[in-house]
Amino acid sequence: MTWSVASLLPLPVLVPLFAAGLTLALHRRPRAQRVISVVALGIVVATAAALVAAADRGPVVAVIGDWSVPVGIDLVADRLAALMLLVSGVVLLCVLLYSMAQGVADGGDDVGVVGAGTDGDPDEADRRDLLPVAIYHPTFLVLAAGVANAFLAGDLFNLYVGFEVLLAASYVLLTLGGTGDRIRVGSVYVVVALVSSLVFLTAVGLAYSATGTVNLAQLAERLPDVDPAVRLGIQLLLLLGFGIKAAIFPLSAWLPDSYPTAPAPVTAVFAGLLTKVGVYAIIRTQTLLFPAAGAGSERVDQVLMVLALATMLVGILGAVAQDDIKRLLSFTLVSHIGYMIFGVSLAGPASTAAAVFYVVHHITVQTALFLVVGLVERRGGTTSLDRLGGLARVAPGLAVLFFVPAMNLAGIPPMSGFLGKVGLIQAGVRDGSPLAWMLVVGSVVTSLLTLYALVKAWNKAFWQMAPDDAEPGARDEARLPWGMVAATSALVGFSLALTVFAGPVYGYAQRAANALTGGHAYIDAVFPGGGDRGVGESDDATATAKTAKVGH
Repeated sequence: MTWSVASLLPLPVLVPLFAAGLTLALHRRPRAQRVISVVALGIVVATAAALVAAADRGPVVAVIGDWSVPVGIDLVADRLAALMLLVSGVVLLCVLLYSMAQGVADGGDDVGVVGAGTDGDPDEADRRDLLPVAIYHPTFLVLAAGVANAFLAGDLFNLYVGFEVLLAASYVLLTLGGTGDRIRVGSVYVVVALVSSLVFLTAVGLAYSATGTVNLAQLAERLPDVDPAVRLGIQLLLLLGFGIKAAIFPLSAWLPDSYPTAPAPVTAVFAGLLTKVGVYAIIRTQTLLFPAAGAGSERVDQVLMVLALATMLVGILGAVAQDDIKRLLSFTLVSHIGYMIFGVSLAGPASTAAAVFYVVHHITVQTALFLVVGLVERRGGTTSLDRLGGLARVAPGLAVLFFVPAMNLAGIPPMSGFLGKVGLIQAGVRDGSPLAWMLVVGSVVTSLLTLYALVKAWNKAFWQMAPDDAEPGARDEARLPWGMVAATSALVGFSLALTVFAGPVYGYAQRAANALTGGHAYIDAVFPGGGDRGVGESDDATATAKTAKVGH
């Protein structure tokens, strides 16, 4: 086997899985677990960076196992997948470092602490605080492997597997500590996730029965020949399954109750990353399998435009009404998913580029904000805005750490949030349809209300006088653990780097969007000779030769 950059493609999946096994075997050696976890995610980030550079010259394809496409499993890294892989790797690494610092500060070498709930019953708070690091590291690494597999999957079934790996790992992380609240919301979360998985699996089965394949490149070739009603059914089922995972209105009711109860690092990675896996799947399938020129696509796009508008407005109105920072951010998370669907629904290169850029921006900013809120909870003892106050006096640096990503999320110029929104608004104005204009107005209103909600939270938490009966700092600490602050600062710095280097990043997103919406680069990369496009059957082993190759 000749080495090429395609040989790197399995690493973001295999390395975290292998590391998860090692950390599980070394469950009595927390220091070794930490080193292994950091090294594993460091390898993922380095690999993703190499793939970002390589994918800019064209999609990178690796065929896994002894069967060639479409029978075998193929991993594909085009610009979109590589960019998502890199950003997710950076975010996961920062969150891991944050949780490790929290564990060291609170539990020493023997017990990891990945939760910081301190309000309510003291015994309950103590139990929430002391969580077994032996479970945390392997599960976190399995989650990282699931995310990578979803981004690199070259067929629908492998994408489904990635989602299921995510579901298993996220349920364990969500219920860490085993408190009543976490078990309750975890049960709701797993039921919702199973429903979405069932819908997704139904779509996979329908697609296979209609086309004889689940390979994405081959599906793109065959779906135009499928009966329009069946094709529309497949498209709607995929959108429904991915829409639940992405928390698009009205499929988002589960999110604001689920995420805030988890430990701070878990909430951060869930809020920043997991919903974007659903958005990624929508972008991938809508652009590759159901392009704008396809029959019936215009009607579906109009439905998406309505859902995008409702997601933005309902989410942000919910955020404005909250008096708890975690719930406020959870509602803003929902509302800003609407921006991404806004870009997808317009189905053009400019709107898709803006959506891709906005996904990258939102992953980093939303995760950073939840990490900051974890520090706020640690310093103030609560996340209730009515119980907080005066934090700017005792922790001025923390006020800055909250303010910067908050303004970025609100879209204050010249930050990356502003640039992404401008790109979406320009695409909407260029479209010129009544629905597009409604989206433009809705996005501006949502941005203003986001600014109002976040400024209100910042003022209450940092500048108002603390209530007379407010509890002292959760742990009576003079300083926050430097490791937690450093990890949060690194992610805030990364989000600012997206502003500083917005030109190159936006240009990369534009090239990714051009390839997604205007050409056959993905299909040509998977079937470089073109001969297998329309003839291979996933159950026909004789249609393809056995190979063991990694190449592009």
